[in-house]
Amino acid sequence: MPLEEYARKRDFSRTPEPGADAVDDAHASAPADDSPRLRYVVQKHAASQLHYDFRLEWDGVLLSWAVPKGPSLDPADKRLAVQVEDHPLDYADFEGTIPAEEYGGGTVMVWDRGTYTPRGDIGEMHAGGSIKIDLQGEKLEGGFALVRMKRRPGETRDNWLLIKERDDHVRPRDAYDVLVERPDSVVTGRSIDAIAEG
Repeated sequence: MPLEEYARKRDFSRTPEPGADAVDDAHASAPADDSPRLRYVVQKHAASQLHYDFRLEWDGVLLSWAVPKGPSLDPADKRLAVQVEDHPLDYADFEGTIPAEEYGGGTVMVWDRGTYTPRGDIGEMHAGGSIKIDLQGEKLEGGFALVRMKRRPGETRDNWLLIKERDDHVRPRDAYDVLVERPDSVVTGRSIDAIAEG
């Protein structure tokens, strides 16, 4: 089951998160030369520590990374991205509060969303440790790269770096920090505090 780890960590009688029973394989074998435009989402997650979850639709699930400092439009910012379990496609629309006693307890916001075009086969790039994509989103645009780092002794998950590539969408962070300038939900316009209260 593709979402076994996702399901094992959650009690769906308690959490409002989407279940793990539906996997869409519509894009499972999309050839690279078709340049499929797939969905991506970045969710702001106020759990024990505020972070951002970067998710790419592929092979019927959302490949997912936790980015502690959030994405940046500045190529000088090489942001740590810790790969986590795949999530169901329905999670791309999830905005709400996970109970404190549940895994990932805290408030989730759809901070950015849109489509992306992979520069090759995602499966092959993922296996090779270098994923290059072009984002067409409401807050993030242009080329981005995910680069896997070598595991250190004791590490059980793959750490990657999320890096903005140099193109027309670059914004130096000292002049424009997209996390500060556009902090709210692209779905409802609410702040993270307003979502928590709701």
